[in-house]
Amino acid sequence: MSKTKSKTILRISFNSPVVLTFALICLGAYLLNILTGGKSNFLLFEVYRAPLTDPLTYVRMFAHVFGHASWSHLINNMTLLLVIGPLLEEKYGSKDLLIVTITTALVTGIVHFIFFPGTALLGASGVVFAYILLSSFACIKDGSIPLTFILVAVLYIGGQVADGVFVKDNVSNLTHIIGGIIGAFFGYISNVRR
Repeated sequence: MSKTKSKTILRISFNSPVVLTFALICLGAYLLNILTGGKSNFLLFEVYRAPLTDPLTYVRMFAHVFGHASWSHLINNMTLLLVIGPLLEEKYGSKDLLIVTITTALVTGIVHFIFFPGTALLGASGVVFAYILLSSFACIKDGSIPLTFILVAVLYIGGQVADGVFVKDNVSNLTHIIGGIIGAFFGYISNVRR
């Protein structure tokens, strides 16, 4: 009697198209920014007060989430995005996660453009905060509010409010808060629909 051994072939799957594409665009934008000596971030990947007659002003309202100021800025955002994002994309679907991502980019871009004319905004942290709060809704059952959501909201959003009041740095705490609110809103709405 002969036994046939089947060989297991390991292959890499593109398991989370929205999250992986987002991360790859961020990496590409970061490398482009290095190659251009910072010009590409200024031109495409930062929201700042610019004339509304400039077509790139509208591109930047969305594209600012791809730009990052440093390697550590990129890695910090991508680590959380790549840990949380695929689980959310599996739970809510690619289309809904893309809507959360685009909505967060647009809302944070517009708010920054209107209320912070003297500074530039870039980075995926608003999207990351949206994902964090959205993830806390993943286990809602019977219309109850999960304790995990309450704890995440208090720790993450509360921490951003405290940092915004007491810490003076280059972190856009308002962007984190807005992203968290958008993620919580979408988490609540998507669970009400189910």
